[in-house]
Amino acid sequence: MGARRVDEERVAQRLDRFRIETPSWGYADTGTRFGKFLQDAAATNWRERLDDAAQVHALTGCCPTVAVHVLWDFPGGTEPREVGEYAAARGVRIGSINPNLFQDACYKWGSLTNRDPAIRRRAIQHVRDSIEIGRVVGSDVLSLWLADGTNYPGQAHLRQRKRWLAEGLREIHEAMPPSMRLLIEYKPFEPAFYHTDIADWGMAAALARAAGPRAGVLVDTGHHLPGANIEHIVAFLIDEQLLGGFHFNDRKYADDDLTMGSIDPYQLFRIFFEIAAAEHERGGAGSAAADVPIEYMIDQSHNLKPKIQAMIQTVMTAQEYFARALRVDFEALEAARSAEDLVASERVLRDAFERDVRPFLCEYRQRRGLPADPLAAFRASGYEQRVAAARAANKPRSAGQYA
Repeated sequence: MGARRVDEERVAQRLDRFRIETPSWGYADTGTRFGKFLQDAAATNWRERLDDAAQVHALTGCCPTVAVHVLWDFPGGTEPREVGEYAAARGVRIGSINPNLFQDACYKWGSLTNRDPAIRRRAIQHVRDSIEIGRVVGSDVLSLWLADGTNYPGQAHLRQRKRWLAEGLREIHEAMPPSMRLLIEYKPFEPAFYHTDIADWGMAAALARAAGPRAGVLVDTGHHLPGANIEHIVAFLIDEQLLGGFHFNDRKYADDDLTMGSIDPYQLFRIFFEIAAAEHERGGAGSAAADVPIEYMIDQSHNLKPKIQAMIQTVMTAQEYFARALRVDFEALEAARSAEDLVASERVLRDAFERDVRPFLCEYRQRRGLPADPLAAFRASGYEQRVAAARAANKPRSAGQYA
């Protein structure tokens, strides 16, 4: 077997273990502060969202779990077991559980950082209820994002809010079953514009350490200020054994939630390179023991692109750029680094980034009984047209108009 085939087999083995979680809310009609554009085929309830997620998994073969939002996917009277069983019947399962600590009016001044102990208790109880839902549906990930923050200097006691937050996270960690991980997300601003209680990766890391050993940091690729070196953050968290997971998307200005890799694909490659480099040092991409334990999740808002098509496009992009990163010549890179040869070092990365791995991925999928091009297969399937017709009656207004 030639060296190229050996390398491709090594990459293929790693891709076999590369699982990407899609979000239930990514299949529903979403909007902005200024309005909402309805799509004919967008899901209108949790069953339809799971149906659509199952389509993505059936065509890509690498999206077996679906992230759920507690208030959106378990409406009043819906039994969690029913949701889990429905997902299983469609060939997927429930993935990360996302509590909602930002929609209720009582959280106007914060949830886990609210000065009112009754509201802090209410927030913690909601998270504990979410943990129980996760236990029933078989989820082992609790994903937590807080909108807590302030808009004006002097509005709040920042250090006191930090202490309340740490106390709440410790209690949440203790309430989780032994198999569950807590992923703590951060965001520099929005909806608060003076300070956010978990504003960056360092705060999230400190809070994860305070919470307990099964807590880690969730990196949303859109949750950084302009110019942030996200791959450096990723490398640092891997080395500290605190990188819990990703929410993948792309951005031009702020938290734009654009399709993964649509704005800065080289940044996406650099992020995957740091993961591939860590796994190379741990024993190589062909060994499951070398895998860095990361939850790879998508969090995007497809307001204009067709929902399922955008999701499949994202999954294919993730596979493509991870495959490129896995093909980096690490021996040549180390030689160039040792010689302080900056040009050669950068060229090693550029060569891998510019390599066209699409033919390899087409063959990879076909060998596993999947469509060579999942997006083309979906567009030709007629699924979107069929569900658009079936879901028309559930739309509040006719498609193409403002909601």
